[in-house]
Amino acid sequence: MTKWVLDAGLAILLAGLEVAALVAFLFVEGMKKWAAKQGPVPGETSRFFLVLSAGSASSALIGYGSSRAGLPVACASQAVLAALLTLLLILGAATECGKRISRHRYRRRLRRQRRRWHESRREGSGHAPAPARRRRR
Repeated sequence: MTKWVLDAGLAILLAGLEVAALVAFLFVEGMKKWAAKQGPVPGETSRFFLVLSAGSASSALIGYGSSRAGLPVACASQAVLAALLTLLLILGAATECGKRISRHRYRRRLRRQRRRWHESRREGSGHAPAPARRRRR
């Protein structure tokens, strides 16, 4: 009986500590963004990925240790937490990758328009539209 109480208590405590650490990190990052007046904060994405990957790895290690100690509830809760953090990491990486691809395609389109405009100016025909201006982000 005491082993099950210890197992459940440890599962709740460890999961709560990891979630509290993630919430504290997100609060600090939000404060940095607020202090920058909603502007870009250098290294924000890399810090987010670092925290998610370290969190999922630590959850997996704690889960492995719990299974070796014979605490199945703590092991299961850490496995679920590691899976959720890994899912967040994958979704964040996919979003960042999509942003980079769209930014690359937009810049490539602008370069192509500018090249066409400059070539048309060399030929002497003034019928080509001026190249689009790059938006500030």
